[in-house]
Amino acid sequence: MPPSKAQSASGSSPRRKRTSSKPLNEKHIIGFLFAISLILTLFLGGLLLTLALLKIPDIRTVAEYQPAQASEILDRHGNVIERIYAENRTVVPLSAMPSYLPQAFVAAEDSRFYEHPGLDLWSVSRAAINNMRSGHRGQGGSTITQQVARSLLLSPEKTYLRKFKEAILAWRIDTLLSKDEILFIYLNQIYLGDGAYGVEAAAQAYFGKHARELSLGEAAILAGLPQAPSRYSPHHHLEAAQSRQRYVLNRMAGDGVISSEEARRAYTRPLSLRRESIEERGVNGYFVQLVRKQAEEILGISLNRAGVRVQTTLDPEQQKEAALALRRGVDSFFPGNGKVQGAIISVDACSGRVRALSGGLDFNESAFDRATQARRSAGSLIKPLLYAAAFEKGFTPQTTVLDSPFSIRGGDGKLWQPRNFSGKHFGETTLREALVHSRNIVAIKLLQKVGIARVQKLAEECGIRPPITSDLSLALGATGVSLLEMTTAYSPFVCQGKYSPPVLLTAIEANDGKKIYGAKPGGRQVLNRSVATEMKGLLQAVISEGTGKKAAGLSLPAGGKTGTTNDNRDAWFIGFAGSRLGGVWLGYDDNTSLGKGRSGGVVAAPIWRDFMAGFEKE
Repeated sequence: MPPSKAQSASGSSPRRKRTSSKPLNEKHIIGFLFAISLILTLFLGGLLLTLALLKIPDIRTVAEYQPAQASEILDRHGNVIERIYAENRTVVPLSAMPSYLPQAFVAAEDSRFYEHPGLDLWSVSRAAINNMRSGHRGQGGSTITQQVARSLLLSPEKTYLRKFKEAILAWRIDTLLSKDEILFIYLNQIYLGDGAYGVEAAAQAYFGKHARELSLGEAAILAGLPQAPSRYSPHHHLEAAQSRQRYVLNRMAGDGVISSEEARRAYTRPLSLRRESIEERGVNGYFVQLVRKQAEEILGISLNRAGVRVQTTLDPEQQKEAALALRRGVDSFFPGNGKVQGAIISVDACSGRVRALSGGLDFNESAFDRATQARRSAGSLIKPLLYAAAFEKGFTPQTTVLDSPFSIRGGDGKLWQPRNFSGKHFGETTLREALVHSRNIVAIKLLQKVGIARVQKLAEECGIRPPITSDLSLALGATGVSLLEMTTAYSPFVCQGKYSPPVLLTAIEANDGKKIYGAKPGGRQVLNRSVATEMKGLLQAVISEGTGKKAAGLSLPAGGKTGTTNDNRDAWFIGFAGSRLGGVWLGYDDNTSLGKGRSGGVVAAPIWRDFMAGFEKE
């Protein structure tokens, strides 16, 4: 009997064998995963191959940001007087900047900096549209992170390939560093014109101050520079710079960083620009040159690469007045003569700290330093050391020596017949009178009694570098000295017998504040105090009644000594006013005579007085 429909539908009837779906699902999953893995492998491989072909730089150097920095030379007050660099930059942390300085750059360059992942697609799209409209690549839409990538890792060429690399690097940098770390690098790396890299160097270049001291208006000037540093330079295009400043301030106000009133006040505040680089170099050049040499000897590397701060003893007011006094004196005594040179120095006698040093009339015209590099005959400047050695041996200012014709045959068989400057002889003469009036014959005879070796020893103890002349001509200063060492050699007469060597450099610090070098006090007792007091009184008499009368007239107790060499080739005056020592030298570089009557007392002493009078109260 044929089966019924019910039977056919029931489980009692024969059924076709059904295949389970589980093995099929597993195969599908495995295949799917394999396909995904293959695609990812191919994608990552392709990406790595692309990166390799593109030669994308390693971004670890960005995280380890250590750029070349400028070395700064500071005056006694901590103000920068010179920056020495291969690349003019000083790295400063964000904490050393006023908050509105980074805000100004963000507002001007990348207002969505804290929101995007290194790339701002909206800005890129807007720039692309504008470029298409204009028909050229006028806008790039680069974020601050892209600018960091370009500056540190890429060439400046403007190609689409470089832009692609830049985009990849910016994204990677944004994942590696925090926003503040990126901004720190940017503000220290960006070129801002006038040879300045980073905000600290730019603040110095344009305003002569540290970045932390910038006003809001000054910060806006700097923030307007990255787009076109030369076009918006306040030194060369002030109107354009101020127009860009207004744009930056308006952007800051629009972003809510500052109020509209703050923006208005910042814009209307007058700018005080730094403009004296060439003049300052002429005034400070000799001092800076000497400090740089000393610092590089201490560090063992060039300041171009050291990135340090060098603290000096320079007093900018004294330095400026020293240069002016020297120029006034030369113009007065040698009008229209462009070849006469000079040098001038100011020193705190009892510390040896050099407050001013000019080794010529203009460093820009001649870098040869006549205060330290030139070694000229000392003339009668050596006599105070001779007399001090005599008093140490037991002579007194009242001891007499016969001033009469003198001659002696030298080792070469020639007869030496020295004479007094006046050509006259004065018979029995006290040592006081002989020093005050600079009598040559008495000095020679006194040297015979005291002994050349004793005077040489004292001279060396007072900083005079050997070789020192070993015959009787030493009494007349026939030995080479520099103005700096000869000036500080007089410090024992002011400081109760204590000699302090000259100090120009007091400390060297790394840019992070770590101390690398600190000068140590170097004073030492070289004269008995009573002898030093006696000598101080005699040097005062030189000014009040002797050869240094043209240095008289200061309100502070003052004393000193004139010096003149054969044929008036060198004119000197070294003296003290209160506790300050000053030294002046005039002469020709080729040893030509200054001319008849141009002695130290006539031409150098008045310059010394003119200079010292300006700082009597210090």
